[in-house]
Amino acid sequence: MDKIDKKILRLLQQDGRLTNADLAEQVNVSPATCHRRTHQLFKDGYISEVRAIINPDKVERSALVLVGVVLDRSTQESFATFESAIAKLPFILDCHLVAGDFDYFLKVRVKDMADFNKLHSDQLLALPSVRQLRTFFVMKEVKDNVALAF
Repeated sequence: MDKIDKKILRLLQQDGRLTNADLAEQVNVSPATCHRRTHQLFKDGYISEVRAIINPDKVERSALVLVGVVLDRSTQESFATFESAIAKLPFILDCHLVAGDFDYFLKVRVKDMADFNKLHSDQLLALPSVRQLRTFFVMKEVKDNVALAF
């Protein structure tokens, strides 16, 4: 990867809707060269996907909740079973296996506290191998989903 590829990545992180012609102009290469390079960045896995970021307030998902999960045992089987169950829940935005006091951290977007309470009692508590859940309601999103610096 050279400086042109890095510039393409930075520009696409800022605006994934840039046309190939605009992108080529900004990196000072021909549209054909830009298209080839961008295609190669996808093929090589530097760009995994392109999608819109939806304003959560506009779709009634303004409450952001982080959930710390402790499993009842730390085995590969417990982790696999938990992860399989989490993958089926569309309201879980992110799930991270972590080191420290928790086994996992979940990121959840809901309408409000009552909405989360229903998910918590109906679905989160029923997840396999869960010993403890600790819930953190986000009061202010200071920084979220920013572009990678490189």
